Amino acid sequence: MIEIPIYSQKGEQVGNFSVDEALLGGTVRPALLKQAVVMYHANKRQGTVQTKGRGDVEGSTKKLYAQKHTGNARRGNIRTNVMKGGGMAFAKRPRDFRQDMPAKQRRLARNNAILAKIQSSSLKLLDSFTLAAPKTKEMAGVLKALKLDRSVLIATDALDRNLFLSARNIEHAKIKPAAEINAFDILGSRTLLMTKAALEGVLKTAKPSRPRTQT
Repeated sequence: MIEIPIYSQKGEQVGNFSVDEALLGGTVRPALLKQAVVMYHANKRQGTVQTKGRGDVEGSTKKLYAQKHTGNARRGNIRTNVMKGGGMAFAKRPRDFRQDMPAKQRRLARNNAILAKIQSSSLKLLDSFTLAAPKTKEMAGVLKALKLDRSVLIATDALDRNLFLSARNIEHAKIKPAAEINAFDILGSRTLLMTKAALEGVLKTAKPSRPRTQT
């Protein structure tokens, strides 16, 4: 069991929360986390770039002049890439860079990323997180009280309009419901800030991992 300190919005410790690491994968799997990050990063690529090759530009296919005895360098038709207006040597074509992972594997990667944040003391747990109105100044005050002056991902139990509007103008802060975060989101921020209810929701959907046998 891992003990995680619970803080109030004022930055004061108000208790502890026990987490069974088996629910988050038991141990951190670097290979799994890398596979997940590569997948999410690849899926962000549009792959819609396109340039013209030799077969896409206008011009005759006739050889410009004889191969030998002209005193000039060897040259083919006018579409060659060394000529002005010719096609590119290695023309870019639309590509689908998308990768996939099974849902169970993506969920394990997310849980493993949370475990990595816990083990590196980069997870801050709040007993609750509410704001009476959308106020960026109040959100910045909470982050300052928790000493979070670098990139932070805020994971809430549900979509809270006041919290979302208060955090969107803070450059180093991102906010999402805990059900929507993934390993790429978690590892892309220095600190993970979660409410106690959000972490409990993640743990409810997690299953204890079986110990890996040595072969």
